[in-house]
Amino acid sequence: MILTKRLAVALGLGTILIGSAVAAPANRHDGTWSVRMVTDSGVCDSSYNYSIAIENGSVRYLLQPGDSPTTVSGRISSDGAVDLDIRRSIAKVDANGRLNGKAGSGTWKLGMLGCTGRWTAQKRSSDV
Repeated sequence: MILTKRLAVALGLGTILIGSAVAAPANRHDGTWSVRMVTDSGVCDSSYNYSIAIENGSVRYLLQPGDSPTTVSGRISSDGAVDLDIRRSIAKVDANGRLNGKAGSGTWKLGMLGCTGRWTAQKRSSDV
């Protein structure tokens, strides 16, 4: 009788754990990414490099030694669509594009300085 109850509890817990894993799959874009932004027009520097972390579609900037304070807001949708604002001091960059597997690309614009360009991204790790 006790063995039957233990088996029933173990099976019940296994079902709950498996059900939770199926109900909440990890976002395939989650992880750390290296981003390179290249300027095509305007008075901005020729290129910028960033590291970001994506977790459940939310994005955060990974501060590197010597970096100016930078914030990243926006979302990465489950299909990989990118819609972000990158802010450093009073400058605000709008970035759009798409992540696909372990890479991504798109365009960016810094209106206040008349700069536009393109970005590429490479997934470095699935860890956040």
